[in-house]
Amino acid sequence: MIRRFSFPRAAAVTAILAGLQASCASAFAEDRLRLAPRGSPSDGISKPTHGLPSAHTEIDTEHIFGFSMGSDIGKPGEIEVEFENVGAFGKRSGTYAAWAGLNQAKFTLSDNFRIAPGFALSGQHINGIPGMADHRDVAFSGAALELRYKLVDRAVAPFGLTLHAQPGWGRIDDGTGMHIEQYGGEFAALFDRELVKDRLFAAFNVWYATGTTREIATNLWRHDSEMQLQAAMSYAVRPELVLGLGVRYARAYDGGGLDRFVGDAVFAGPTFSYAISKEIGISGTWQMQVAGHAIGDHRSLNLDQFERHQALLRLNLHF
Repeated sequence: MIRRFSFPRAAAVTAILAGLQASCASAFAEDRLRLAPRGSPSDGISKPTHGLPSAHTEIDTEHIFGFSMGSDIGKPGEIEVEFENVGAFGKRSGTYAAWAGLNQAKFTLSDNFRIAPGFALSGQHINGIPGMADHRDVAFSGAALELRYKLVDRAVAPFGLTLHAQPGWGRIDDGTGMHIEQYGGEFAALFDRELVKDRLFAAFNVWYATGTTREIATNLWRHDSEMQLQAAMSYAVRPELVLGLGVRYARAYDGGGLDRFVGDAVFAGPTFSYAISKEIGISGTWQMQVAGHAIGDHRSLNLDQFERHQALLRLNLHF
């Protein structure tokens, strides 16, 4: 299955998040002495970019990191339509290409909360791959509801933190094209920080996904889960053009609660974000698997649970 994120138990996840929050809190304490008074709370909502053209008065960090996400969620009352396309290419033999498109309408209801219902399409071109049926099709594949809550606003703190949850339902396996009945969700903690004012930004994400799936052809149920650590850094070459590099470490498991480890992979590649206008933006990344291992397979790379290449192209329309 193609996922935006493709490690041990919930206690380990809690420890990771606690460590991140502790280090960020320490950074906040160190920076407070250097922060000038901000005035009223509303002053932190819009963050002007000094010395940059007035046509682009701020950089929204949500989509400047490729697969990784920034903490920004938009301004209250803002409506955004997003078309996100993820492609996966290359197995150890044969021909493999898969595409998953998530189309969402995003509604920012307050300074801290956003909701985004959406539907998904998927397509596959699979031929001559051991263990996979030849398949070529495009179909409606499911629906999802994204919820985001901004816990820490980077406009008034030295870092940003947004919590993400997205329950979903699926009828097509994005990776194989098989007809399925699937229920699951993904959850994430999205950290980001402005390292050099208006120029250099960094992000760190922790992603976890779990799901239960029934294969229609066999009527058998299976449970699987994934976890990822993601890091990215992006530089604003111009206010409307941001370039960067992203790295992801992904671990796949049998069982919905990270039960039995089956393989991991490391992906890395360049990222970009370009604001065509205040209303239209495009962003994306192309990442290749640079390391990986599947349990029971001593060959280089993990091409059982993952692919050689994963790419993303996103179009956003703001209203």
